[in-house]
Amino acid sequence: MSRVNGSSPQEFILLGFSDRPWLELPLFATLLFAYIFTIFGNMAIILVSRLDAKLHTPMYFFLTNLSLLDLCYTTSTVPQMLINIRSTRKVISYSGCVAQLFIFLALGCTECFLLGVMSFDRFVAICRPLHYSVIMHQRLCLQLAAACWISGFSNSVLQSTWTLQMPRCGHKEVDHFFCEVPALLKLSCVD
Repeated sequence: MSRVNGSSPQEFILLGFSDRPWLELPLFATLLFAYIFTIFGNMAIILVSRLDAKLHTPMYFFLTNLSLLDLCYTTSTVPQMLINIRSTRKVISYSGCVAQLFIFLALGCTECFLLGVMSFDRFVAICRPLHYSVIMHQRLCLQLAAACWISGFSNSVLQSTWTLQMPRCGHKEVDHFFCEVPALLKLSCVD
């Protein structure tokens, strides 16, 4: 006789705005418009930064990284939200939830590190303007950007693993729009 583990459901139910169905259509339209605007805006920043030779500076290098990060960050959650808002069956598979949690955490943490590096870049530009090009050379910029991405994804491995190891005791209704740490911790049946 096979026994199904109650802490590993096959899918999660994303409650979101299910208690307010009248709000779903305006929310869907607003999110879709904002998502499309975000995609085109960030792609424009990336293209302009890459195509204009005058913008091949550390500041625009980091801005390009931030735009790419924002593209990925919004794409990790918004499409699933749009699908669930218009669907009568508001579910996400366990593997989809794990992937969404990992990517969302990784990109969010990477964004924090990248904003810190960008502020360091502006600090050097303002406080050491004559030494700026010596300090913020291309190799250092690449290393700082790589460190941001690696640190963000490393942190996500830890947080995702710890969150997913919490016993859920059969609970599978996530009171949120997507899978994130606080919403999944509320499903835990331990303190």
